[in-house]
Amino acid sequence: PRSWIGQILVPSIMSNMLNPDAIFSNNEMSLSDIEVYGFDYDYTLVFYSKHLHTLIFSAARDLLVNEHRYPAEIRKYDYDPNFAIRGLHYDVHRALLMKIDAFHYIQLGTVYRGLSVVPDEEVIAMYDGSHVPLEQMSDFYGKSSQGNTMKQFMDIFSLPEMTLLSCVNEHFLKNNIDYEPVHLYKDVKDSIRDVHIKGIMYRKYICYAEQTRAVLAKLADHGKKMFLITNSPSSFVDKGMRFIVGKDWRDLFDVVIVQADKPNFFNDKRRPFRKVNERGVLLWDKIHKLQKGQIYKQGNLYEFLKLTGWRGSKVLYFGDHIYSDLADLTLKHGWRTGAIIPELRSEIKIMNTERYIQTMTWLQTLTGLLEHMQVHRDPDSQMILEEWKKERKDMREMNRNFFNAQFGSLFRTDENPTYFLRRLSRFADIYMASLSCLLNYELDYTFYPRRTPLQHELPAWSDQPCAGAFRVPFLQETVQIK
Repeated sequence: PRSWIGQILVPSIMSNMLNPDAIFSNNEMSLSDIEVYGFDYDYTLVFYSKHLHTLIFSAARDLLVNEHRYPAEIRKYDYDPNFAIRGLHYDVHRALLMKIDAFHYIQLGTVYRGLSVVPDEEVIAMYDGSHVPLEQMSDFYGKSSQGNTMKQFMDIFSLPEMTLLSCVNEHFLKNNIDYEPVHLYKDVKDSIRDVHIKGIMYRKYICYAEQTRAVLAKLADHGKKMFLITNSPSSFVDKGMRFIVGKDWRDLFDVVIVQADKPNFFNDKRRPFRKVNERGVLLWDKIHKLQKGQIYKQGNLYEFLKLTGWRGSKVLYFGDHIYSDLADLTLKHGWRTGAIIPELRSEIKIMNTERYIQTMTWLQTLTGLLEHMQVHRDPDSQMILEEWKKERKDMREMNRNFFNAQFGSLFRTDENPTYFLRRLSRFADIYMASLSCLLNYELDYTFYPRRTPLQHELPAWSDQPCAGAFRVPFLQETVQIK
């Protein structure tokens, strides 16, 4: 079967590669219905080079030493861009970083205490299995609050935060230093926040500026209204947008809102808008209209809807944070939503490699063989089944290493979609690697989600001839969108 896969299936799959610059759809949506386009700022309009994460990590690490009196020895740790992935959960009380699937099961082999993996047996003993009960999971916005002991890291800026947490945990553990994990979590969180607040100059790390400029120009040329809602401060956004678009960047946007405090912006009806003048001074005037070319601070979505009249499915909002940017808009306000997932591009490129396709095809074949042959109870068959199980386990680990040696793919665990993908599927109508993907589509294009078969709709192994039995649902599901 393995040689047959290499000769027949792999070339067939490789002839229909995934396009890393495509837009993928969870929900049918036509751009012809969209009159208003809204954007987050960081990692939506603006992308940064990976060197920025090194800067954030180093600055936050030094804040821990200088302001929180952490041991100076932690300065020996440098940022490792290949350690963590987005979407991981962190058990605040146990100081454990882990990957959880859509059904709240921990993926064994991806639980890290510091920089070291925790043995499966220890994880199972701690959690009385590998399932995390709903009441212990992160809250609706991925935060650890009240009884929720888990924090989910959804922001791209959280990559240096996860790595710093792990490095400091590692130092304390290696040196037998007694510490309170809850305090460490809070101190690292505060240090990362302070790095952002203190206004490190991010402009020199901006990349893909010309692509963002082209997207905004295309929308403007077609008469689309545009707005910006970001949690970033006015001076920060102004410098970045001047670099990307030019000094007249505000003329492109009908409304600009800074320091919005999302997700509270979408829920709190009490906070009024304040106008920000050219010098960044907050004015006390009552806001009766959101004027083009002006910058406003805070406010709330309910007042925004009242002043603009932009309601429902004619509005499409893009953001990189599935919770803070998209969840409330789709659940409560009926806006269409687009998720920016930069990791998508690199993962698709990996999925298009011959080695990955061969591995996944054989892995799916092994799974089918195990399912089909498990009814045979004779000793020889059972011995072969055990060999296949071991090979399947080894190949799963190999598959994880294609993406990230510690945690694997952002979108999948060994068996199931990740918790991250579950939320992405629920809160985003469409998703893509960057806004530049819009340049590949006309503004009357309709996105149709592919009808992937439910488990009860798949033909049974025993109902197919042998050659047809080597089905590859994961690859078939994903290769469809070109």
